[in-house]
Amino acid sequence: MLKASINYIIFGIPLFKYSYQLMRPLSLKLFLLAICIVLALRSNAQTCNGSLGDPVINQDFGSGSNPGAPLAPGITNMTYTTNNCPNDGEYTIANSLTGNGNCHPNTWQNVTSDHTGNPNGYMMIVNASYQPNIFFTQTASGLCPNTTYAFSSYILNLITLAASGPGVSEPNITFSIETTTGQVLATTATGTIPATASPQWNQYGTFFTTPANVTDVVVKMTNLAPGGNGNDLILDDITFRACGPVIQAGFASVNGPASQELCEGASANYTLQTQVIGVNNPTYQWQWNNNGAGWTDIPGKTASTLDIGFSNVISGVYQYRLGVTNGTSTSVSCRVYSSPMVVTVNPLPAMPPFSPQTICEGSPLQLTASGGVSYIWSGPNMTPTIANPLIINSVGPANAGTYSVVATTSTGCSGPPVLATVTVIPKVIASVTTNLAAICAGESVPLSASGGTIYKWTPSTGLNRDDIPDPIATPAQTTTYTVNVSNNTACTGDTKTVTVTVNQLPVADAGSDKKIFEGQSVKLDGSVKGDQLVSVYWTPITDLSDPTSPTAIASPTDNTTYTLHAVSESCGISTSSVYIRVYKKIVIPNAFSPNNDGINDNWNIDALVTYPESSVLIYNRYGQQVYQSTGYAKPWDGTVNGAPLPGGTYYYVIDLKNSTPKIAGWVLIIK
Repeated sequence: MLKASINYIIFGIPLFKYSYQLMRPLSLKLFLLAICIVLALRSNAQTCNGSLGDPVINQDFGSGSNPGAPLAPGITNMTYTTNNCPNDGEYTIANSLTGNGNCHPNTWQNVTSDHTGNPNGYMMIVNASYQPNIFFTQTASGLCPNTTYAFSSYILNLITLAASGPGVSEPNITFSIETTTGQVLATTATGTIPATASPQWNQYGTFFTTPANVTDVVVKMTNLAPGGNGNDLILDDITFRACGPVIQAGFASVNGPASQELCEGASANYTLQTQVIGVNNPTYQWQWNNNGAGWTDIPGKTASTLDIGFSNVISGVYQYRLGVTNGTSTSVSCRVYSSPMVVTVNPLPAMPPFSPQTICEGSPLQLTASGGVSYIWSGPNMTPTIANPLIINSVGPANAGTYSVVATTSTGCSGPPVLATVTVIPKVIASVTTNLAAICAGESVPLSASGGTIYKWTPSTGLNRDDIPDPIATPAQTTTYTVNVSNNTACTGDTKTVTVTVNQLPVADAGSDKKIFEGQSVKLDGSVKGDQLVSVYWTPITDLSDPTSPTAIASPTDNTTYTLHAVSESCGISTSSVYIRVYKKIVIPNAFSPNNDGINDNWNIDALVTYPESSVLIYNRYGQQVYQSTGYAKPWDGTVNGAPLPGGTYYYVIDLKNSTPKIAGWVLIIK
């Protein structure tokens, strides 16, 4: 029953939360006395409904590598250890704690930094004593009399959630603020700080007012839970801050906005208005904090309003606040401050410059900007366009020139235009003077192309050069030449073709010479070749079946030379001749009478004289040669060596020497 009553009374005070059961190690008398003191002083505790000042005292234990130095004498009655894992009744100063590793494994939390997140920031690691006691005492000096202060501290329960439960003590801390003479100004308690699954910092504190003649106070921290099994904690950032009147502040009016935004390079003027409620004859001091450099007083700015101006301002965060004291002191430790009024100067887009671009006509153009969230492009022959990247699928000469883009950031700041120069290389348009030329075989013709600076002709056969715009072409046969015309760039060129038609020269071939006998006919084997033939004919036309046919039938009566003519339209005339040997018909008599009567005295063979190379051989019946001649200019008179032959039959062999068969027979000499 006593336990329940005590719990009811204690829990009726929100700042205390412990039971008689936990306090059994203390004497009941001491316990009840503590409760009475707390109840009595509770009525004197102050609350701050106004503005707060900067911390005038801030015990953050410093920073550095492990372990930190021990606290000054008199601050704690616990034993300092350099071991990063203190035992019961010990403490250390460190920037981290590996609980689930080598230090109280599976019982303590892993704490990697102080409560601000600074990996080098020190904190006080406490392994509680077995008996509840005052484990931390520190004097705060330099406070202002008759001033309300806010006291606070951060505490972390080291016991893991898995290790908590029945029989495990959780931290329960009482804070007492006293004068150096022992007068209690305020007291509060954390109550039982529950275990958590992961490290969790909790802030605890109270308000108190310094008496008229007091500038120093003492803060005492009492651990109400027994140690031995739990009740282990980390302490950090013990602060005192002045608490003062309500300060209303804003741009243009006390109810105006607390912030303004500008763009880098802009100019603006503002008036900061404030109103202090609850203090007569306050004193003022304006402060500024430029880009996190820290709060400093603005010399001479001690009115309730502040005019500020910006001209071509650089980017950053510019903060302003009003410091107020109650008029009895101007000390910084007595000040409270309005909420900061902020001018945020947002940077302009940071767009890198564009490199000049050279692009081939007909190719796609893409310009990509960066540094903003939206972009407006302007350029040759285009209306302003919101896009990024800017894409033109096929550029032409009209797209060449200077493009500009204005970028805008997410804060609405637009930078100056950034320029991009685009050069469009015109498309090569090749041309040739003619796409068809005609020459006769063996002749040359000049070719001519234009439209670029680089020329390449294919095939190169028949050209004096293939890398100039105007080569000389002497092809042996009809050839189509292709010229690729380009400029000295990576752009694709253009091609054109020209066909050189080679007309072959006329060629007349009358064929081989012919031999016939008088009265015979022969077919000429003439032929013609060549282009653009306009006529074919023989001369003379005498004794020809068709003078225009290369294979006309010839029936000359005498030796004749025929000439075949092949006439081309533009490539001249070709001639060729054939000789036809007409052998006369010979008549061989079979008898003659060489008796000098003037009648048939010689063996006259008609036309044999026309065979000057012929041979005539005559034999007697015994095979003896009695006559021989080459040619037959003088007919045989029936003698041998000038002596007359007797009458009778003689035998002859005539060889005309014209590749015809020899003629053999007999002749009778009549006496």
